[in-house]
Formats: sequence, structure tokens, C-alpha cells
Amino acid sequence: MKIFAFALLTLLTGRLTAADKPNILFIVADDMGFSDAGCYGGEIQTPNLDRLGASGLRFSQFYNTARCWSSRAAILTGYYAQSVRRDKTTDLKLPAVYGAAGANGVRPRWAQLLPEYLKPLGYHSYHSGKWHVDGRPLANGFEHSYESGNGQGFFSAQGHSEDNVKLPAGGVDGSYYSTVAIADYAVKHLKEHAAKYPGQPFFEYLAFHCPHFPIQALPEDIAIYKDRYTSGWDAIRAERLARMKKLGILNCELSPLAPATEPSWNLPEEVLRKRIGENEVGHAVPWDSLTAGEKGFQAAKMAVHAAMIHRMDIEIGRVLEQIKTMGMADNTMVVFVSDNGASAEQIIRGLGHDPAAPIGSAYSYLGIGPGWSSAANTPFRLHKSWNHEGGIATPLIISWPAGITARGELRADPGHLIDLVPTVLTLTGAKQPPTVADLAVPPIHGKSLVPDFAQDGMVKRDYLWWNHEVHRAIRIGDWKLVADHKSPWELFDLSKDRSETKNLAAEQPEKVKELEAAWNKHAAEFHDLALQDPPKAQNKRKQEAPE
Repeated sequence: MKIFAFALLTLLTGRLTAADKPNILFIVADDMGFSDAGCYGGEIQTPNLDRLGASGLRFSQFYNTARCWSSRAAILTGYYAQSVRRDKTTDLKLPAVYGAAGANGVRPRWAQLLPEYLKPLGYHSYHSGKWHVDGRPLANGFEHSYESGNGQGFFSAQGHSEDNVKLPAGGVDGSYYSTVAIADYAVKHLKEHAAKYPGQPFFEYLAFHCPHFPIQALPEDIAIYKDRYTSGWDAIRAERLARMKKLGILNCELSPLAPATEPSWNLPEEVLRKRIGENEVGHAVPWDSLTAGEKGFQAAKMAVHAAMIHRMDIEIGRVLEQIKTMGMADNTMVVFVSDNGASAEQIIRGLGHDPAAPIGSAYSYLGIGPGWSSAANTPFRLHKSWNHEGGIATPLIISWPAGITARGELRADPGHLIDLVPTVLTLTGAKQPPTVADLAVPPIHGKSLVPDFAQDGMVKRDYLWWNHEVHRAIRIGDWKLVADHKSPWELFDLSKDRSETKNLAAEQPEKVKELEAAWNKHAAEFHDLALQDPPKAQNKRKQEAPE
């Protein structure tokens, strides 16, 4: 505690030199479920993530935005995505001069990314993996970037680039696998950093595609999990929940499966069976209701999902080993999150799907579907894109040996991806400028998590807010108001019912009105921020497309 207090005091008072400032490693998984990692109750082998959890902190009530692009905006800006035009606000339309909001939205110029705050302090910033932010990495403070577009799956480098220069597409012969390549480039960045900038701090943004669809994995990794999931998603959910309770991560019951709910853009089940095979399943039905053929096919798919996460953990280990080799392991803060809950999406893109191809190979194009997504999100309701807990709950692991003396402890304070930037600003002494391009910079939305490094219960906040694809939610204290596009508001007391099984809206109509008014108030605030600095009325941020 005394070591931590001294380090934090010197950081906050600006007495640390550049060499003493912590290095920062953000690791982002893509569509990974809350309970997939071993240290969060999963059966998947994740020894490197487990070691990070054992050497630092695991947060049990941390949240994302339910979708890829909005989460990345929150991670790198510290603002709710709607306020920086990286997601839409229900029923509040932007005038045409602002262009699209969401995946194609352009941030106001005041919404800088984290590397731009760190550069004046001597940090060197690097990106490897998925981007999904407007603009290009090199135009937003990163010195090197490997962008791994995932349109053709995990075994092809088509559309990938290094420092804005397109890379050869390569083949699908097994010589390329994106999870390995993303780690390769991160290691390359770190080796170059050690050679060129000894004694200077780094920020590495390591953004894996794993385990986003299409589920594709290396054969040797799939083999490890070949027979692990034959018991089915109902049994796996029960096993995971028991481990989560034993670990102290939460204490609630399993949410019921939702067999009538799947993403509206999914292929209909009859189309899935036609294009993929008779054993595909499009709904989260009880495992015992499946045929033997369906059970075998579904178990094989989850083995691929597990293999993808298993490989990601191995590659995370390689990056951590490089940092250790550089002598920087103790003073590197490692942050691990997932951009949204596990995905129930079942669509076919890229190279398409060959029903004759082995499951998980380059020419297969599968998703785990709602049944296994429910298992990955144990014990929560629903999936990626929803604002119920299954869509927005993320594991958060933070390890920083030189600055966090707690080892293996849990933190129950609610938090959000918007908190990562202010946490880094606190630790590094970086400041938000009052203006950017003559535009006032609004107060950042997130809160620093640094007080929680010493003790749980130290970070206080008024609310957490969500909106995506007309799903919406707000959390104030332990009360959560949530709705999807088909339903009226539901109200839950998360202190007693984290899995959202007992809707209290009818019993507490005044609480519903109170939280709904708060949701509307903040929606209007974020909408007003999004109206600042219209991109079509100024020189649009340079995109620097790959040559």
C-alpha cells in the first residue's frame, strides 16, 4: 500500500521522469463472453490471462457498449460513443451536414484519441489488429500500425496494411493466421521501441479479432477441445456458474435461455440449414431437444470458439514475454477487456461457406449461434448488440506490478470502457487541452479507476448509460432500466438479480419514470455534443487510406 501511495503521489505531482512513467498495454478481445476466460469461470485454457488476474485485479461489474465500433470509440476517447458520433441516439437524428452516425460516423475534432494525449509526455504509441475507428491510426497519434481487416476470415491477409501500405493478401494455405500476425506486429513494435527509445514509455494497443465470427482456428488448437463440449450448452452454463460463484465473481442464478430471440439480421434458420447443413441451429433451445447430429455439429463449433481464445492467450503470452525481455514488465500496466458480449450472429460473408470444409477451417463461415453465445455470456441474458447484461458485461483485468500491490483481488465497483482513458491520464499526468482546433473540449465522461487500485468501493458515479440499435439502458446505483426494440422498459435490482430474471417495472412504476427521465436527459446531452463541429462544414479528418 505504501509503495502504491508513493508511486501514485509522485505521478500526480509530476515528479516522475519519462522512464518512470508506466508503460500501457491495452488488449481488446472481439466478441468474447464474460465467462470465457479461466479466471472468470470458463473451462477454456487461458493461463496468461489467469496470471494477469492473479497478479492484479479483476472487475466483476465492468461494461462495454455492446458493439465493436462504439466500444473502440469509448476505449480510445473516454466519451460515450453517441457524443462523438460513433453510435446513434434513439429518435434523435443528426442533420444531413453531420453525415452518418455509428460505424461510419466522423468524430468532432475535439474528440482526440489517447495517443494524442500521451505524445507530449514522451510516449510512443503503436497499434496492432482491428481498428474500426474513424480516421487512420497514423493520423491519430500512433507511430506504427498494423491494420488487420477481417473481411476474409482469419486465414487471409486480404485488405491488411502496415503503416498505411497495403500488404500482400497471401493465401489460405495455413501459413497465415491473424491472431498470430497481430501479436507478431506488436512484438515487432516493442522490439523497435526498445532499440530506438530506451528509457521512454510506450502505449501498445493490441486489438484482436478473436473470437469474432467466422469461427476459424488452427487445427492443433481445435484438437485440444475436440470432445469438451459434447455435454452441451446447458451443462456448460451450469458448470461455469458454479465456478464463478466459487471464485466470488458473482452470486446470482442463471438467466433462462431466450429461444425466440436472435439478431434481426441473422439468416433465418431454414436458410442456415440450407446453406450450412441440416445440423445448424438458429435458436437457443434446450440442448436435450437437439438431434444427435445437431449436438455433434454444435459441440464442434464451440470447440473452435474455445480454440480461438486459447490461441489468443498464447499470443498474449508472447507479447508479455517481449515486455519482460525489455525489462519493463513490472512497470507496464496491462488492461484486458472485450468489446461486447459473445455474439449470436449467424450470417455468411467473406469467402462464403463450403459445407464440405472442415468446421473452423478457412472455407467454413460459421458463428457459434445463440445457444453457445448464451453459454459464453453465463449467467447473463442475451448477446452482443443488446443492452441486457449479456451484451454489455465484459471481463476487465488490470495488472501493474509496480503500481498495484493487490494480488488476485476482485473489484465490484461498476465501471465502463469510458473509464480507461481517464485512468491512464491520472497515472501518466497527461492532461486534456482546453481547446482543440479552437473548439472547447468537453469534460471527459469516464472516471479514473485508480482509487480502486488500492481498495474496492472507491470510485463513485452518478450513472452508466447505453444505447445501441434501439436497445437502451441506464444504471443508477444498483437499479437498471433496460429495453430492447420489441419490449417496454424492464427494471432490475442488480444487487439481488444480476442475471435480470425478475422484472420489477410493474411493482416500481415511479422508479421506472425516474430512470427513464434520466436516460432521456443524458441522451439529449450526448446528442448536443454530437452536433458540435459538423464534419461536412470543415476539412474532414485526413483518412490516409492504404496506398
